[in-house]
Formats: sequence, C-alpha cells, structure tokens
Amino acid sequence: MGMRRFTRLTKEFSKKVDNVTHAVCLHYLHYNVVRPHQTLTTRFATPTTPAMAAGRADHV
Repeated sequence: MGMRRFTRLTKEFSKKVDNVTHAVCLHYLHYNVVRPHQTLTTRFATPTTPAMAAGRADHV
C-alpha cells in the first residue's frame, strides 16, 4: 500500500513497464536504506535507518 503507482485511480499510474520498474526500484531502495525502522531503533533512542545500522551513515 506504500506505492500509489499500482492504483489506477491516481494520475501516477504508469503505462510503460520501464516506468513501473524504476518506480519499484526506487521504492525498495527508499524502504531498505533510507526509511527509519522501529525494529532497528532501541528503546528511547533516535530512529535508526538500515544504512545507519550497517554503518554507512551517521544520521537520518
């Protein structure tokens, strides 16, 4: 449900396969690298992204 491109009711619906492929790749990149996850965050701490957990970044 995080990707509105799969809904035909929005204007972001892609008719080309290449556009859908790129949108899905960007979505997974954002989810797996940039987005803070609750499971990685310790109690009462700042949100932690997967890139921070891997040691690739020091801030969100």
